[in-house]
Amino acid sequence: MLQRTLHLYQRAYKGLSPSVWLLAGVMLINRCGTMVLPFMTLYLTQHLHYSVQDAGIVMAIYGLGAFVGTFLGGRLTDRFGFYYVQLFSLLFGGIALLGLQFVTTFMALCASVFVFTLFGDAFRPANQAAIAHYSNTETRTRAFSLNRLAINLGWSVGGGLGGWIAGISYNLLFWTDGLTCLLASVVLWLCLPAPDRVPAHSDHQTETTVDLTMRKSPYQDTWFIAFVSCSCLYLMAFMQLFSIVPLFFKEVMQMNESTIGSLMALNGLVIVCVEMALVYSLEQQQRSKISLIVMGVSLLVLAYCLLSLHQWLPISHMTIALVFILIGTFSEMLAIPFIQSVTVGRSSPATRGQYLALASMSGALAQTLSPAVGSQLVAHFGFSVHWLVVAGISLLSASGFWWLGTVARKNAQATDSVR
Repeated sequence: MLQRTLHLYQRAYKGLSPSVWLLAGVMLINRCGTMVLPFMTLYLTQHLHYSVQDAGIVMAIYGLGAFVGTFLGGRLTDRFGFYYVQLFSLLFGGIALLGLQFVTTFMALCASVFVFTLFGDAFRPANQAAIAHYSNTETRTRAFSLNRLAINLGWSVGGGLGGWIAGISYNLLFWTDGLTCLLASVVLWLCLPAPDRVPAHSDHQTETTVDLTMRKSPYQDTWFIAFVSCSCLYLMAFMQLFSIVPLFFKEVMQMNESTIGSLMALNGLVIVCVEMALVYSLEQQQRSKISLIVMGVSLLVLAYCLLSLHQWLPISHMTIALVFILIGTFSEMLAIPFIQSVTVGRSSPATRGQYLALASMSGALAQTLSPAVGSQLVAHFGFSVHWLVVAGISLLSASGFWWLGTVARKNAQATDSVR
């Protein structure tokens, strides 16, 4: 049994290019300093003494900046290539983050948060385009999973240290986060040479399921627009983990920052230990990517129902929090890597940046709506009602993905019959 498990992990990591590993290393350095986002709501309410509603507005601005940044990042990636977009995003994002700690007035804070995320989130589509460039059809999903492994390993380190650092000084969070962004840009610049541009009419990967001539723009691909809409609903629910959930743990479950940071770190540690082997095993079974996404989104429904019913369950708050984190983590592992893989599979080299940008924009829109809607629901109806609403959003997303899977199967059968 142990030997089979070791062989499974060995095969899961085999075949990935050195450049994919290097990109994962850059991501790891960057994410090891990710401490501001999971504690931003606490920073605004506990340190700067803003209300929950004001904190929700600032977090919504955070998401708005991410929305604009990913759109620009996708356009710039298709025009100038993913290398320089990544480099300058890390550089200017780090500088903006260092300056954010010195801003305290509400309007200036909103503007500064917008500028920081504008620079920082231009990185997303460029980084995903780089992963697609340095991988092939067989290794693509695992390449994305390796990148997520780096993100979550860094998240585990950053979340764990962040809770400890926040107990000392919130300003140290900004210094650590900003400096690691700058360090990641230096490593990228020194270790990964700028690649030659890939001609728009060619692709080093084999696209077998997509008629590329009919997909000039993601905004003309109605199936994909519906797909990213469902993704937005899912991410809107999932991102409560980074905004309202820490506040719930603090105010209702009476946990301190260190405990909250440890719970956030657990999410990343489980992903680091499990996701690559899980994704590889599922791909070997040749399961439908859409069905796996549906399964992952459905788990999130269960997770939020658990939080809604916490006061009637005969178990401790810590046990509930642990079970919630574990269910939410498996939801993430089943859904997000395959959402990214489906996105790349719908694109051509000439439009890959725009496809990935549109997918990232759905995440940014979710990041905008998640704290804004969540904070208002909590303020007017309380946490229990809020969790039920979020569970309903997750259920709607799962239903939408299931319907899209049905449409995709029918279209594939129709194409086969024509051939």
